[in-house]
Amino acid sequence: MQPIIQVRGLEKTYASGFQALKGIDLDIRRGEIFALLGPNGAGKTTLISIVCGIVRASAGTVTVDGHDIVTDWRAARSLIGLVPQELTTEAFESVWATVSFSRGLFGKPPNPALIERILRDLSLWEKKDSKVMALSGGMKRRVMIAKALSHEPRILFLDEPTAGVDVELRRGMWEMIGRLRESGVTIILTTHYIEEAEEMADTVGVISGGRIILVEKKAALMEQLGQRQLTLQLQSPLPAIPAELSNYPLTLSADGRELVYRFDSQHEHTGIATLLRRLGDHGIDFTNLRTEESSLEEIFVSLVRERV
Repeated sequence: MQPIIQVRGLEKTYASGFQALKGIDLDIRRGEIFALLGPNGAGKTTLISIVCGIVRASAGTVTVDGHDIVTDWRAARSLIGLVPQELTTEAFESVWATVSFSRGLFGKPPNPALIERILRDLSLWEKKDSKVMALSGGMKRRVMIAKALSHEPRILFLDEPTAGVDVELRRGMWEMIGRLRESGVTIILTTHYIEEAEEMADTVGVISGGRIILVEKKAALMEQLGQRQLTLQLQSPLPAIPAELSNYPLTLSADGRELVYRFDSQHEHTGIATLLRRLGDHGIDFTNLRTEESSLEEIFVSLVRERV
């Protein structure tokens, strides 16, 4: 299937001489949730701004559902909804007027039923007549999302959408995003809350220093790059790890009561079974065990550190 967003050779150098993007090639599949992760200054917002027509690229091409963002910008932009990182709203207007006006900007006819549904989905209906300036930061963030959805885009960009939003509201927003994905909307997000990407994303892209260093299905990424850990709580303190077990990557706690075995996610658990048998052969018994695996955040940090 043709990617809904296709980026080729994209570069951006600002007047100051700073090169924010360096030869970006990227395909985003239709109907997926794509998480773009990277440290501050990596180029995330610049990349989004170029695709959305806010910033002009220095070189390269971008197509949105087959429409070039420069030569066919009107058609490309009509497919996109953007929730920027910064809060920019018509402070003196009501929530209803602000969202309705955004729909009109794209030449869409009035649709009060649609606006009502969006406001209800975002728990904004009770505030529809309130001035935007009177709302809390979290409520203003929801108004930004409502504006982005008002013209029924097929692609939704969310640049740090839950920044400054409380945990309960964040959960509600992600439930709404899940429903949008189910309706066929392609969602591209940047977030500092990597647990959100771990929970919601289908595909993860990592950008660092203006370059895309990895694009991978989330499940495959965690399988390939993740580390797992088995921790055994020993029945009796162990003074040292037996020399016969030195070929295993084992670590003994300072008090000798916990034995930790680390292994790659790619390896089967047969190594654990063999290890447990060998421990038994040496009279090392345990009272409890637990396993843990790397989070997406740990993988992200290790990837960025390797490419610096």
